[in-house]
Amino acid sequence: MIYNVLFFTHSGAVKFDRKCKRMNIQCELMPVPRSLSSNCSVSAKIEFSDINSLIDDEIEKIFLAQNNENILIYEAE
Repeated sequence: MIYNVLFFTHSGAVKFDRKCKRMNIQCELMPVPRSLSSNCSVSAKIEFSDINSLIDDEIEKIFLAQNNENILIYEAE
């Protein structure tokens, strides 16, 4: 499954990218797609089966990219 992960801060996105690299998970940092909103202008595109195991305090939202749609599956409280 492919996900778009949005962050509260740019540094949170960089930390997430480092965490993925340590776990040998392919992660691509990129600008937030226009169809999504965020307090930060950086998002991560990731293909991973257990996205819930990667959720931390830096993540604002997670969208599942499916059939050319972005489905919100997680939003920080």
